[in-house]
Amino acid sequence: MLKRLDLRDFVIVPGLELEWTAGFSALTGETGAGKSILLDALQLLLGGRGEASVVRDGAGRAELSAEFDTPAALLPWLEDAGFEAGEALLLRRVIDAQGKSRAWINGSAATVAQLAQAGEFLVDIHGQHAWQKLTRPASVRALLDDHAGVDAAGLAAAFTVWREAQQRLDEARAAQANLARERERLQWQLDELGKLAPGAQEWPELNAEHQRLSNAQALIDAGRLALDAVSEGEDTVLSRLAAAEQQLRAVVAFDAELQGALDALAGASAQAEDAAHTLRSYLHRAEPDPERLQQLDERLLLWLQLARRYRQPPAELPTLLEGWQRELAKLDAQADLAALEAAVASARKALDAAAQASSQLRAKAAPRLAKAVTSAMQELGMAGGRLELALVRQTEVQSFGLESAELLVAGHAGSPPRPLAKVASGGELSRIALAIAVCTAQADRHGAPTLIFDEIDAGVGGAVAHTVGRLMQKLGGERQVLAVTHLAQVAARADAHWVVAKHSGKAGVSSSVQRVDGDERLAELARMLGGSPTDASLAHARELLA
Repeated sequence: MLKRLDLRDFVIVPGLELEWTAGFSALTGETGAGKSILLDALQLLLGGRGEASVVRDGAGRAELSAEFDTPAALLPWLEDAGFEAGEALLLRRVIDAQGKSRAWINGSAATVAQLAQAGEFLVDIHGQHAWQKLTRPASVRALLDDHAGVDAAGLAAAFTVWREAQQRLDEARAAQANLARERERLQWQLDELGKLAPGAQEWPELNAEHQRLSNAQALIDAGRLALDAVSEGEDTVLSRLAAAEQQLRAVVAFDAELQGALDALAGASAQAEDAAHTLRSYLHRAEPDPERLQQLDERLLLWLQLARRYRQPPAELPTLLEGWQRELAKLDAQADLAALEAAVASARKALDAAAQASSQLRAKAAPRLAKAVTSAMQELGMAGGRLELALVRQTEVQSFGLESAELLVAGHAGSPPRPLAKVASGGELSRIALAIAVCTAQADRHGAPTLIFDEIDAGVGGAVAHTVGRLMQKLGGERQVLAVTHLAQVAARADAHWVVAKHSGKAGVSSSVQRVDGDERLAELARMLGGSPTDASLAHARELLA
């Protein structure tokens, strides 16, 4: 449940710290006092759209935070999303004067989308215009699916898989002639380039070998001259080094400083020996190869001709060949109508199974929900009225399944049920919406632990108001309920009563929230009953509380 809500510089609230309790809490106050500001703050913490206008005039930023008990159902999501999970869940959001927003979950940075995902496990909000959704088939179907346990997301995903498979098949059928021409062209190019069979590193290797063989005689001559100079000619480097080393070795005992030069000469002699060994080995292998050079000339010419033809650098020919091979495989897959048809059939089978399962769940849940709402309607001043949830069969399976849903209402006993918007008045629509909200909340044992009702009792009064209060109180025994209400009959049933008030001062307009008990609560209930408290309204307020 919601345990704490802190606001700083939010709209007309300079600072506010509220600690909430279990059960039914009522929020009341005069029109314009800012009762809905608290709900606006909660909606922002639950992923609502943030704008610069929520920052209090003169402030640099608005800060909002809320602490909840962590529902067990939220723990896997927190773990998957990489957030720390504990008994308490802390949501925080900051919006600056430029409209930039930052968010945190349990101290770790989060996106607004992640706030919204977490919020689905925490709070259900029912607004005063909830009845408007009840006139839209999609909203009615979503309501029924939630009540029936239909996997609407899985059904929509199965529909998407089938539709995309069907689209690929349709495109392949329409493009068969073009596919054949394109495949023929691509196969000809592949055959031509395939004769070359260019290796991935062949181009630089060919050039290196061609350069070596083209200069083979010059390489051999240079190697022979170098070997003669080092070790095999007259007056060689090795002989001179040996002579110098011999001279120093004879006198190094007289001055140790010469040891460094002697060591250097020894090292130079060793390096010269290595060089001579390498040159001998090279000259032993090196010899002109006119036949191999001719083969390289022909191979390089073929590379260059194909590179010019296809307007590619020679080194890119292997990549070009791989790309064409992938294109041909793709064309072959598109031309394989049998495989595409099998994919469509498999996807349609899965879709039909998901749709049938959804239809069975809806068929069982619809009369059950309609019966519960009809029963609640009797208590809300619509005696004899009844609600039916009609399942409208579709001519073809849709992303939502095989049927849409529509609410039909009979206003009194004996009248035929008709579409909701054509039968019910504004007050009746609000009461029906309230009945549905109460019934779905009672039935959904695994739903959000906190329910918020924002003036959903608008248009209700008299004896019906008492019933609304009793229903809210009953819900408060099962969930945490927060209700913004203008009805004293509802507020009197609350376990906790909060009053929102607006103040004007030198610093401007501000809003405050205070929990009231005793005489303060009596005074607020009396105000709600008839403006300024009188003896009669205070007596009525006492009666309501009793």
